[in-house]
Amino acid sequence: MGIEIERKFLVDHNQWRQLSKPEGVHYRQGYLATDAKTTTRIRVKDKQGFITIKGLSKGISRSEYEYPIPVDDAIEMLDTLAESEVEKIRYNIHFEGHLWEVDEFLGDNAGLIMAEIELKDEAETFAKPNWITQEVSDDDRYYNSNLSQNPFKNWGL
Repeated sequence: MGIEIERKFLVDHNQWRQLSKPEGVHYRQGYLATDAKTTTRIRVKDKQGFITIKGLSKGISRSEYEYPIPVDDAIEMLDTLAESEVEKIRYNIHFEGHLWEVDEFLGDNAGLIMAEIELKDEAETFAKPNWITQEVSDDDRYYNSNLSQNPFKNWGL
């Protein structure tokens, strides 16, 4: 079984803008089914397609199964079957032995920049870059599936 152990953080916009970073990759992802137990996602990343099934979160862990699919099939599923979508540009930043995936959201989620770090163990320690701010791992609003249905622009922050 695949297990995802992930922590999420907000990003300081000013420090992020000043950071030298690699070229980002455009992601388009949509949700075929989302309920309390599972989420089924279709993703197009560059010219690759994926289907992902995620289980119920328990703390910062949950089961995750991801498989490549033909990109044309992924685009067709997004266009015809997805109930909701998010788009973002993802940057992979290596910092002190860990990979940080930083997402700059587009569309109705524009203005939100979020960083995720995947861990091998829930108790694993790691250094935080100076552009990391508040942890939001336990705030369901920041799940991409929830952002697709209740976008950042509606939060009134």
